[in-house]
Amino acid sequence: MKKVLVANRGEIALRVIRACRELGLQSVAVYSDADARASHVREADEAVRLGPPPSSESYLRGDLIIEAAKSVGADAIHPGYGFLSEREWFARAVRDAGLIWVGPPAEAIAAMGSKTAARTLAVAHDVPVVPGTTEPLRDAAEAAEIAARFGYPILLKAAAGGGGKGMRVVREPSQLASSLESAQREAKNAFGDDAVYVEKYIEGPRHVEIQVLADAHGRCIALGERECSVQRRHQKMIEEAPSPAVNAELRKAMGAAAVRAAKAAGYVNAGTCEFLLAPDGQFYFLEMNTRIQVEHPVTELVTGVDLVQWQLRIAAGERLPFTASIDPRGWAMECRITSEDASNGFLPSTGRIQYLRIPGGPGVRWDAGVGIGSEVSLFYDPMLAKLIVWAPTRAEAIARMHRALDELTIDGLETSREFHLRVMEDEEFQRGAIDIQWLERRLDSLVGARAPREQVEAAAIAAALLAERDRMQRVPRGAAAAGPGAAGPRPELSPWARAARSQGLRDA
Repeated sequence: MKKVLVANRGEIALRVIRACRELGLQSVAVYSDADARASHVREADEAVRLGPPPSSESYLRGDLIIEAAKSVGADAIHPGYGFLSEREWFARAVRDAGLIWVGPPAEAIAAMGSKTAARTLAVAHDVPVVPGTTEPLRDAAEAAEIAARFGYPILLKAAAGGGGKGMRVVREPSQLASSLESAQREAKNAFGDDAVYVEKYIEGPRHVEIQVLADAHGRCIALGERECSVQRRHQKMIEEAPSPAVNAELRKAMGAAAVRAAKAAGYVNAGTCEFLLAPDGQFYFLEMNTRIQVEHPVTELVTGVDLVQWQLRIAAGERLPFTASIDPRGWAMECRITSEDASNGFLPSTGRIQYLRIPGGPGVRWDAGVGIGSEVSLFYDPMLAKLIVWAPTRAEAIARMHRALDELTIDGLETSREFHLRVMEDEEFQRGAIDIQWLERRLDSLVGARAPREQVEAAAIAAALLAERDRMQRVPRGAAAAGPGAAGPRPELSPWARAARSQGLRDA
């Protein structure tokens, strides 16, 4: 393997390109017309245009991507996450074209691609699952019968779904028929498959996931857990490793279950098993993500393992050097910086990034696919970058993240920066008292009116100017003409000078 085509865009494409460079591999970017000047296009050794901005005409065109790989003599394709990364047919097409697929076998993607099939596999290999069905519902009558057996509340879930699409919580029988119809309709629109199944709804759980690595020689290990409970509408917003709710014994048990699930599917490469962790300490397998995860950096920072490099190494046939699962060292936290206006219902924000100040200092990592001048459109996911920190303890990681967020400046569009600052300041979050419904309960207090730092500075300067004007109007005639060389004590600093100094500015 000498040349890798990266079938993605944004920060994950840039992340893979960097890994290729460190391993001495050539990289090839693909791009739509909207991304012609994007960072991943500039950083790759070569770049190939796919088509117009819509994903359906560019990044979701597997035929064009394979054709691009062949045209430049690439040996392998890395899909990143999203787009075609978990499409069995694409993994198979890449393999059939004589190229290396940097990911799990198509058969493993198929085994874990359907939630019902994954549940069946998990049950067969002693991996605990939430009580529920393993076959899609036929109709509302069957749903009512199953709900009565499990007891309300129940959860309707799209069998081919993800990201909260085709998912409905049903708390009483009168809601069941309409909720089922709504879930099926949304699943059909999102995934082309209206199959929906039932799970018992677990109240107040955490979302905890286990990272696994498996090579083609039979070795599979767990690399600890990630806490992903800070979610809005089933979309993760903040992740950390380890979890404040997991001790060494529970970590070992969850890691062993994840390894059993991966081996049962014939898994190779990097993958993630997602679990619900109930308040009583019981954990339940949800699904397996057969790709690299957005939040993989927090695992990298607490284990010292470069997951993306190992994806490439495993695809090239290397053996894992680790003989046992790896426990975390210190604490890592990630905030997804998105182009959304949190104070206005998280509406998407578009425009050109006119100024960007990237945080720095010890233990701070910035994974981004944008820079000054980048155009942010509505064609793709709103995530601009990931801000990740590491520190010896969780409290120190929160303090470091707050400092890094405070340093971050993005001008030209609205971002989620202020929202993340508020979360870091939240007393419940600081205690680790979170679950998957926590953000929905706390959202109003986290997106309320909190003046951005720039507005606070402007208000302080404006107040100082007015105070200085009033002071000067009270100065006795002739006093101002004495000048700085006049005898006498140094006059008291003006409100303007005090405000300037408080903002780190020097006296004029």
